[in-house]
Amino acid sequence: MTSIFKFSSFLFLLLILSSCNSSAQKKDDYSFKIDSIIQNSTSPVFNGVVLISKNGKTLYNKAHGFANFESKKPLQPDSQFEIMSNTRQITAVLILKEVEKGKIDLHAPIKKYLPELIQSWADSVTVHELLNHTHGIIDIEKPLLFKPGTEFKYGNLGYSILGKIIAVTTKKSYSETANAFFKELKMKNTFCYTADKNLNLVSGYINSKNVFEGVTETMITPESIASNGVISTVADLNIWNNNLHKGKLLKPKSYQLLFKYNITAQHNFFGKEKEGYGYGFRIIEKETVKYIGHTGLGDGFSSINLYFPESDISLIVLENQMNEDSNLFYSSEFKIKNILLKSDLLHKK
Repeated sequence: MTSIFKFSSFLFLLLILSSCNSSAQKKDDYSFKIDSIIQNSTSPVFNGVVLISKNGKTLYNKAHGFANFESKKPLQPDSQFEIMSNTRQITAVLILKEVEKGKIDLHAPIKKYLPELIQSWADSVTVHELLNHTHGIIDIEKPLLFKPGTEFKYGNLGYSILGKIIAVTTKKSYSETANAFFKELKMKNTFCYTADKNLNLVSGYINSKNVFEGVTETMITPESIASNGVISTVADLNIWNNNLHKGKLLKPKSYQLLFKYNITAQHNFFGKEKEGYGYGFRIIEKETVKYIGHTGLGDGFSSINLYFPESDISLIVLENQMNEDSNLFYSSEFKIKNILLKSDLLHKK
């Protein structure tokens, strides 16, 4: 009887341990699924860093792949990437900080700040229209594509002009203003691109059927810094999100302006439906969970920075590869986002 009792007790203990392990795995199921994506994706491979945080606390942070494919130097969680168009939410915040100081009027024509512009449209295009890509400017020397405020046309030029306006009102270059802001926020690995300050910046690659060709010429220019020129890490972008979305960077009224929209636009990463576009943010309201965020692409880099307000969760993914096939842009990021959308993290308070 004693032997039978001991054996029964052993079986019972095994069942308890198995149940606990199963519960823990189920609770943490999103991390196992994301591990599988970043480790096993082949078409295309994943090459980057993923961070998920809740209430500012990091829950998941892993790097996979190479910082440099030639030397096979591995990526690290603190590797620095070009974030390209994710620069724009930073520029939008810097504009709104100037609005709070009374130095910029969102609905004033841009000629007020850039009197050197001789084009007739400088008297009609407003700062607001630069921020939400409804300005219609396709070239400084050409007529507008449409009447300002009536249509959406995504591009680099609007935010480049915003960078010039920031330089005028702060009496400093955009890079000086932004870099001082990053220092204040203790974003120690974030800075505006310069050719002689690469620090820990990884190499960018174009991926053609998993053959990686290094990008040797950057699309970032001194004029485009405010549109696509910030270098950062997943941890620093998490610091940014935690400060921005906890009311530490802007007054509540200004913060809400980032997500107030009167124009919609479609982007494949966010689905087939048109969604709202605010100031440097897309506002996604047609998914199972509402969220805000943006993408970035160029120079062989891909980035996403998403924030889910109801659960205070950030998803940040930086890759130093972009696919030659536009159908495969953000391929792994899309899968990771969908794993998160179905996870308990976003459906439990």
